[in-house]
Amino acid sequence: MKKFKIRKVLDGLTAVSSSSSATAQPGTPRENDVVPETLQSEHFQLCKTVRHGFPYQPSSMAFDPVQKILAVGTQAGALRLFGRAGVECYCQHESGAAVIQLQFLINEGALVSALADDSIHLWNLRQKIPAILHSLKFNRERITYCHLPFQSKWLYIGTERGNIHIVNVESFTLSGYVIMWNKAIELSTKTHPGPVVHISDNPMDEGKLLIGFECGVVVLWDLKCKKADYRYNYDEAIHSVAWHHEGKQFVCSHSDGTLTTWNVRAPAKPAQIITPHGKQPKDGKKPEPCKPILKVEYKTTRAGDPFMVLSGGLSYDTVGRRACLTVMHGKSTAVLEMDYPIVDFLTLCETPYPNDFQEPYAVVVLLERDLVLIDLGQIGYPIFENPYPLTIHESPVTCCEYFADCPAELVPALYSIGSRQKRQGYSKKEWPISGGNWGQGTQSYPEIIITGHADGSIKFWDASALMLQVLYKLKTAKVFERARGKEEKANTDIVEEDPFAIQTLSWCPESRMLCVAGVSAHVIVYRFSKQEVTTEVVQLLEVRMQCEFGEVDSPDPGGEHTPTLPTPGASSSPQETEPPTHPSVGSNSSDGPRDNIPCLQVRSSPLKQSPGYQVELVIQLVWVSGEPPQPITSLAINSSYGLVVFGNSNGLAVVDYLQKTLLLNMGTSELYSPSDPYQRQPHSPRKARQPSGDIPTVSSTSCMSRLSNLYSESMKKLRLTSHHKTSHLTPCDSNDGSNTSEDRCKSPTSGSTSPCNSDDERKQKFIDKVKFKSRRFSKTVANDFAKMSRKISSSSEPKPDQDAKDNSFSRSRSSSVTSIDRESREAISSFYFCESFPRKTDSLVSPCVLVGTTQGSVMIVALSLPPSGDQRLQQPVGISSCGTLARLKGGILTMALLDATGALLPPSYESWYDPNASDEEKEKSRRRRPASPPSSQEGQDSHFAVLCSEKQAKVVALPSQTRIYKHNITETSFVLRADVVQMAGTNCIACFCANGHIMTLSLPSLRPLLDMNYLPLTDMRIARTFCFSNQGQALYLTSPTEIQRITYSQETCDNLQEMLSELFTPVETPEAPNRGFFKGLFGGGAQSLDREDLFGETAAGKASRSLAQHIPGPGNMEGMKGAASGVVGDLARARVALDERGQKLGELEERTAAMMASAESFSKHAHDMMLKYKDKKWYQL
Repeated sequence: MKKFKIRKVLDGLTAVSSSSSATAQPGTPRENDVVPETLQSEHFQLCKTVRHGFPYQPSSMAFDPVQKILAVGTQAGALRLFGRAGVECYCQHESGAAVIQLQFLINEGALVSALADDSIHLWNLRQKIPAILHSLKFNRERITYCHLPFQSKWLYIGTERGNIHIVNVESFTLSGYVIMWNKAIELSTKTHPGPVVHISDNPMDEGKLLIGFECGVVVLWDLKCKKADYRYNYDEAIHSVAWHHEGKQFVCSHSDGTLTTWNVRAPAKPAQIITPHGKQPKDGKKPEPCKPILKVEYKTTRAGDPFMVLSGGLSYDTVGRRACLTVMHGKSTAVLEMDYPIVDFLTLCETPYPNDFQEPYAVVVLLERDLVLIDLGQIGYPIFENPYPLTIHESPVTCCEYFADCPAELVPALYSIGSRQKRQGYSKKEWPISGGNWGQGTQSYPEIIITGHADGSIKFWDASALMLQVLYKLKTAKVFERARGKEEKANTDIVEEDPFAIQTLSWCPESRMLCVAGVSAHVIVYRFSKQEVTTEVVQLLEVRMQCEFGEVDSPDPGGEHTPTLPTPGASSSPQETEPPTHPSVGSNSSDGPRDNIPCLQVRSSPLKQSPGYQVELVIQLVWVSGEPPQPITSLAINSSYGLVVFGNSNGLAVVDYLQKTLLLNMGTSELYSPSDPYQRQPHSPRKARQPSGDIPTVSSTSCMSRLSNLYSESMKKLRLTSHHKTSHLTPCDSNDGSNTSEDRCKSPTSGSTSPCNSDDERKQKFIDKVKFKSRRFSKTVANDFAKMSRKISSSSEPKPDQDAKDNSFSRSRSSSVTSIDRESREAISSFYFCESFPRKTDSLVSPCVLVGTTQGSVMIVALSLPPSGDQRLQQPVGISSCGTLARLKGGILTMALLDATGALLPPSYESWYDPNASDEEKEKSRRRRPASPPSSQEGQDSHFAVLCSEKQAKVVALPSQTRIYKHNITETSFVLRADVVQMAGTNCIACFCANGHIMTLSLPSLRPLLDMNYLPLTDMRIARTFCFSNQGQALYLTSPTEIQRITYSQETCDNLQEMLSELFTPVETPEAPNRGFFKGLFGGGAQSLDREDLFGETAAGKASRSLAQHIPGPGNMEGMKGAASGVVGDLARARVALDERGQKLGELEERTAAMMASAESFSKHAHDMMLKYKDKKWYQL
């Protein structure tokens, strides 16, 4: 984990990179005259903090039985180390080569890693951020196996050529002692034995080394005599070898599914041959061969039968059976099925000494996508409950949001609800991987991460203090009926698989309101409740959103066909009828286009909702004249107003979730006022209309391609169905133009139609047009990042010129049907609820919504809310568009509002109350957050609107709507994610660009404060999941299974050493097993070996310099810096040292007291013996 040097940007100077300095409009005050700013470049620094989740593509594993630390290596060269819950560490080999084997220096705070590029590395784990101390790169031979004996400094390395080299792990130098393959095998052997697949020393004799070759030959090598004592031959290839702790027997696993047991002194034939999963023929013939047994471990117990644990070896006729781990104990054999293929497993034992009874208590199994611990001490072998956040990828992550410094009561509330969701049947014992200590950082604010998944689930995670723990899981798919067969999938036409995938979400932490949008054009509004409730009928709305290109034949410069917007006093009231509770009858006949059909069928039976998030309203978009509903590109919810607003390439819709009505359904072009200089007239695509069979399915393809990037090749991919081939897409046909016009001018619940043929009638019927109360409303696909992938893929395409003022505005590539439609449609890209001045003439603030589009326009929609209480539930909400506020290059990404002092004005909210509580409790808790100051003096601006697009940022004063600051963020790339965040008590804009740059801009003057090339965009997953949060925190999904957290705060970087957990803790090594009196007397115990005399330079000489190259690691200096940084760390280390010293002194005192008591007892017994025999002669004894 390395820090990055930042190119600091001096205040007031031009940024050196692609960004240009902020410019003030002529006649406006200078930045220092408007708002004083406190943020400086020195407040920013960028570094990685922690990585959470399951190690992506694991390849190897090791365990320290004394420190109780688990290490996992991956195919990308990463190392993940795990201790107790909350103790995790990530580090990376620079080469990126796969980790093929890991070996702990047990209880030494060090780890040896062997990589696929034939290099070995020594990691120092005694510092909070592990670093490499030494590296050794082999040049002429490929490494296949490593073995480091307990309490030895000599590492055995087997190679592909069959040779064994020996490395001193202290100096990382090669010994001159080499075991050559041709000396190990018999001289009469004519073939090469193959690579070394196993090395281990005899548990009872360190001078005897057991070497396994791939061909099936095993050699017991005498290190002192430099010769082979015994050779054991078998016809089948060897995969692994395991010793009995007494050193008299060993077991080999073979490629034909057999286990052979050999007596050390009987090499002629195996003492036993068994096929654990083979069918035993009755005629005594050899069992049928099985799949290879990839690994076997042989562990003994003091009070019972030994355990034999193996992976693989299943019969070939078990086609489709999942990977299994077999546990053989005495006469019983248990076959444990795993959810994923097994990468490796280790048996955890009580003792680190190989020559003692092992006493196994658990098996840790590393799977391709999971980590499982099996309890060997309980009947049925239950698994331990995993405390690590390794289930991020349980279903592929499709969206991610990060909330730092949220209300303190949220984490306990979510945890109390989520604790009821835990599975039963786990082992009752504590998690055995319990090493390390937590960090001692001072960061105390709550942090919550929300992840949306492909199966429709949403997970809430507690991310406080650099840890991660799942709090609560919500399953949105419960709202819908699940199709049981292909014949029932008539409506799930947008995607064949994962139709419930979460696409985007909007969450209000204060009110706990949650709104999610999904792939199948659906939106669900949730309330949080602590009480269980059964919903008899789910409240539904259907919304018919369609393009309006059929309404006009050609662009009209005069703006005659632009609908007249309602006056500020006018309101679009909802219909007085109740929303329908059953799906509407749509057209889905084979001889006509699909129409008025939602993509999913909402559940009709009563829905039992557990405590937690409960459905308030389901909204579904429907098919329109054969065209599927377009992806939702933006979504927002406001608890204070009781509104949900969302948009796509067809326009935007506003829903009152309190009254369960649709307030507004308007095309994007209608948001522009007739006199708006940025108004874009819709173009009729009829002349260039293509045959339906050749229409490019851009919308669904882009949406699905974005999601499919998230899946691994072995996982499901979202796919398009063939509805475009069979349906007749004519949303813009001349025959359909009149129908479209009529539909847009009538309420879908009314039976009468009123054609709008003249401008007068359009003006009169506009309110009916925007009311659009539908039967149900479809939750649609949020396609906010689809345009990124399309921009990257089409970056070389020339962009058409637009207007003379800004000819580099990026065209919207949002979902549409034809190429002309793609150029004509303008999608909604962002929303922001606020209380400000919708019009230039306003002197009082009022609720409004800022609407941003993919063409860079920012419009204001004013809201007129009824009084709270019963009137809010009965009177309609008024909505009126106030035209364009500003125009920027590129699509709008984020918007915010500042007051006159530069303080952030967040959207108003309603404090949380339990919707199922009594009315009195509701009234006590329902109170609205005070709004911003209510008035503005004449001619004086009191608000600043902060607008950020893919290319630039602007600050506009309100109510005058004059631009006071502008900053071009990038010219050659585009911004993927931008957020207005709180930092060091004030605010700034944080941006992540497609070229990998992370930038921050001050507010309101837009001074560049940080610009650093951090992470080039190599995967759309990063673009889809990157998000900033308050207090200098950010995160992204670095792999399908892992979340990487980073910080751009200098303060957090400085305190990182104290905040990180400690892997190594001082632990006394257990005492060696007692040899016993007779073994000590007759030499039957373990034989030690002075390896220094054998392998040292004096006895063995120097190794060839060309064999391997020694590379000193940077760990020494980094270790010194890490150890020296931080007063808290120093105090902690001093306290640990004192505790350790005090503990040892206490133990010494106890031992001294025991020795004194023993001496006194011995003296007493000696005195008694002397008195007894004092007067007796020798012959009387």
